[in-house]
Amino acid sequence: MSGNYLFLEKQYLGRDATWISVRMILALFCFIAYYLNLENLPSRQLFFIVGTGVIIVSVIMIYMVHYKTTVEGKFLILSGLWSSKLVKIDLYNIAKVELRPYSSFVVNNPVYNLHKGGKIRFYSGGKDAVWLTDKEGLVYIIGSHRAEELARAVMEAKRKLNA
Repeated sequence: MSGNYLFLEKQYLGRDATWISVRMILALFCFIAYYLNLENLPSRQLFFIVGTGVIIVSVIMIYMVHYKTTVEGKFLILSGLWSSKLVKIDLYNIAKVELRPYSSFVVNNPVYNLHKGGKIRFYSGGKDAVWLTDKEGLVYIIGSHRAEELARAVMEAKRKLNA
């Protein structure tokens, strides 16, 4: 890889506000149970340990890269977490590029290379996504915090390929 990218974005696993809220409410519940459970010492200590563990895991997840999106030359490259396979999408085969919402749901789970219903999904956070349709009808849905910029980079790379 040359390092000359049209677009580069790293999506982090633990930075989605909804899931941060869920983890903090769970930790808060543990600390409240720790405070209210005065007479039973072993279970009181367990609540404190679990609450502290939830906060530590949450902080670690904030810095954990879920996947990296790169538009370079004639490929859109998605590299995932540790043992995930590298996904290379040939931009020459892309027929349509759309900027649409990722999902109508309020809470979405992070996914990498999820094949479901003729669509391949990549999502870590954000409300918008780039929907790429290839010449065979396969749809790639790539969630991004900078979806407009990603769509522009894909269209610019396609324009350079066709020129």
